[in-house]
Amino acid sequence: MATLEIHDLHVSVETETGSAEILRGVDLTVKQGETHAIMGPNGSGKSTLAYSLAGHPKYTVTGGTVTLDGEDVLEMSVDERARAGVFLAMQYPVEVPGVSVSNFLRTSATAIRGEAPKLRTWVKEVKEAMARLNMDPAFAERNVNEGFSGGEKKRHEILQLELLKPRIAILDETDSGLDIDALRVVSDGVNRVRENGEVGTLLITHYTRILRYIKPDHVHVFAKGRIVESGGPELAEQLEAEGYERYVKGGASA
Repeated sequence: MATLEIHDLHVSVETETGSAEILRGVDLTVKQGETHAIMGPNGSGKSTLAYSLAGHPKYTVTGGTVTLDGEDVLEMSVDERARAGVFLAMQYPVEVPGVSVSNFLRTSATAIRGEAPKLRTWVKEVKEAMARLNMDPAFAERNVNEGFSGGEKKRHEILQLELLKPRIAILDETDSGLDIDALRVVSDGVNRVRENGEVGTLLITHYTRILRYIKPDHVHVFAKGRIVESGGPELAEQLEAEGYERYVKGGASA
């Protein structure tokens, strides 16, 4: 069973005025089969956590540890983290001109699986996954995210999730910018991946609406660069009713 363990993680970023600490001692354990929702206001460090786990060079880890089944994630390059089973669905997926969706997906699957998928079975696998996400098959021949709407980009992220089958999936505000129909389709895709119990999910969001479709096992409140409260799904309902004000003012502690 895959286990991602984050202990006392501190992360800084360089600004025009010097180094600024964003994460101030994050502790979290995500096990395969579990879904953890990270909720908190803008600027609390949620996305910094996601990108730091994925290895974004903008962020500097200044303290703490991150391990996946005992292996030091922080010592891995970005591609090594992906091959180890760490997946990041980005809040703002980037365009990749000149690279088709089909080539991108097959190259990614080859890197993850250690060998190229057989073309006939792979094409069938991709078409079926796209159909489940209500994606036009023609998207497979378009350049990655180029000219895609916000909803189409998010569906493409979940298409990758379904096909690559990671051990730990980090979903950074996947609900951002989605209308209600797209939210349902994307949530259904996440739930399909969760059904086999082989992925641990870290779901980062501002709002509770996505949690109506993706039911978390654990909810964590993120404020001022760390987790300040944890609980079950009922904590999300409390946040919906009360908001984040008391956490921002420092009225709660880990």
